[in-house]
Amino acid sequence: MQINSLRTSGKILLPVIVVLLIIAAGGGWYWYHQSHTKTDNSAQMQKGPPGRHGRHHGTMPGGKSGPQPVYAESVTTANVPVYLDALGSVQANYSVTITSRVSGTLEQVYFTEGQYVKKGQLLARIDDRAYQATLKQYQGDLAQNQALLQDAKLTLARYKKLYQQDSLSKQDLQEQAAKVGEYQGLVQSDQAQIDSAKLDIDYTRIRSPISGYAGLRQTDPGNLVSADSTEILNVAQTRPIAVVFTIAQAHLADVVPGLRKGKTFAVDAYNQTGDKLLGQGKLKFVSNQIDSSTGTVKLKAIFPNSKDTLYPNQFVNVRLQINTLKDAVVAPKAAVQLSDSGDFVYVIDKQNKAHKQSVVTGSIDGEDRIVVVKGLKVGEQVVTTGVDDLSEGSQVTIMKASTKDAQ
Repeated sequence: MQINSLRTSGKILLPVIVVLLIIAAGGGWYWYHQSHTKTDNSAQMQKGPPGRHGRHHGTMPGGKSGPQPVYAESVTTANVPVYLDALGSVQANYSVTITSRVSGTLEQVYFTEGQYVKKGQLLARIDDRAYQATLKQYQGDLAQNQALLQDAKLTLARYKKLYQQDSLSKQDLQEQAAKVGEYQGLVQSDQAQIDSAKLDIDYTRIRSPISGYAGLRQTDPGNLVSADSTEILNVAQTRPIAVVFTIAQAHLADVVPGLRKGKTFAVDAYNQTGDKLLGQGKLKFVSNQIDSSTGTVKLKAIFPNSKDTLYPNQFVNVRLQINTLKDAVVAPKAAVQLSDSGDFVYVIDKQNKAHKQSVVTGSIDGEDRIVVVKGLKVGEQVVTTGVDDLSEGSQVTIMKASTKDAQ
């Protein structure tokens, strides 16, 4: 019985022992693996991240800081134009709505919509037969009254002789003289009616009062047009053309005195995005009153517009040059940085160390330079690229721009 009991216990303990051995082996492998992983990570951390051995942000072997490579430019002087920017709209220099001066049937038009027409060019014709008939009637009246006037003058001459011979009373002589004056008045009236009829006939030929582009035809041939009320077309002068814009009343003193003394103010017109120059003109007029609701005043500039880049009712960005700063100190715009305390730049001294310098800026000179009112001297070098990695007193190395970058 004991032997059987021992055999039974051995059968039960053997699997348990095998399981325990497996668990012990697994725990030993896990401990070994974790221990070596930590060792490798520690070694890797001491060496630094892969691919960044040696320097890290200017750090040399031994922990010393090396020079920071930067690009720099010199502070110079230039004559800098001062501009006022505004929004404006293009207007035709002259715009004429053409109607007929006389009533009648529109017989024919001699223009094409959108055509450039010249001053005095025939545009349309009205039926003039009624006006021709009226002219002939007035000419007949004139001929009749001229004949009566001539007869009255001959009678007056005969009466004067009879009066000198004391064969005619003075009253008869005066009455004849009055009759001559009456016929003279009728002749003048007839002549005036003839001139008016000829003018009406001339008005039946409708001509362009200005040179410009013809608009859309508003009345077709065959329609009856009424004097001074039926629109036939519009003609707009665009060479030259006008641009109307507004400036704040605070800038009137920069413009009005000089303009009234004959000073020329240049005006540039750009497209809506401001990246394309459409034309260059000159300021011509300033409105005689300020808009009290906006505190602005209207100005008008005239542009030659020889290439037709400006079009009536087009919106444009306007730059009005009001002054020129002579020998102003200018620096690269890329060098000027903004902070909570204001604008600043990094100036490089003779030991190639960068020093933070506060500046006061002014007008922009072109696309890449800006006027420095205070804080810089001509000839100083300022950092343009690499500013983010600098601090006060940083040692720098000035890099030379490549030919491609310089361009």
